[in-house]
Amino acid sequence: MGVTGIGGFFFRARDPDGLRAWYVEHLGVGSAPYGAWDTAAGPSVFAPFASDTDYFTADRPWMLNLRVDDLDALCAGLAAAGITVTTNPAWDMPGVGRFARLNDPEGNPLELWQPDQAG
Repeated sequence: MGVTGIGGFFFRARDPDGLRAWYVEHLGVGSAPYGAWDTAAGPSVFAPFASDTDYFTADRPWMLNLRVDDLDALCAGLAAAGITVTTNPAWDMPGVGRFARLNDPEGNPLELWQPDQAG
């Protein structure tokens, strides 16, 4: 009994169809009916932050973290598409993984996480 994983992430958008298309094209997220996609088994984090956190932008109440298997390749593809992706070695955590950040076209903060395979 209990929760076995995240079943969905729902949020408002000014242009839902356009934003859905952006996620499908650039991140491969939500291409099936109703925006579904099959995810690989692995860790997911559920972590409320203090209201004054500087971990993500203050003008948004949430940040979506997406687990990826090849951070460098994904970041290169996003950059080639003209999407600004920021990396910072200070964000990387041994035993946890590597991170990159970007915003979707509506300014929503996204974090890409490649879990550390050695941990």
